[in-house]
Amino acid sequence: QVRLVESGGGLVQAGGSLRLSCVASGSTFRPFAIGWFRQSPGKQRELVAGISTTFDTNYADSVRGRFTISRDNAQNTAYLQMNSLKPEDTAVYYCNGGGRYTDNYYYSSGAWGQGTQVTVSS
Repeated sequence: QVRLVESGGGLVQAGGSLRLSCVASGSTFRPFAIGWFRQSPGKQRELVAGISTTFDTNYADSVRGRFTISRDNAQNTAYLQMNSLKPEDTAVYYCNGGGRYTDNYYYSSGAWGQGTQVTVSS
């Protein structure tokens, strides 16, 4: 059973940057596709970005060109680099592991981290 722990959230001004990390334990990281999701109050959890085991990536239209997902299999870690942040990016960000990456889209599995809060002030 894989365990996922996110970190790197915080408070940042609009236009700033943050890098989120997702560390996996309890299982080998290499075979997993990984997805980053976010959820803000009153809204459904949405996919932000996904990365396959072969490093293919996909992004939500709202973040494409500003966010970059990456992974370091040797460190069992996935990252989400977030640049040019906007107030509407404010949300709790979650890492998901072990889902399916197919047709250039990441489909989540049951393995979620606890989430990390990102707040962007205007």
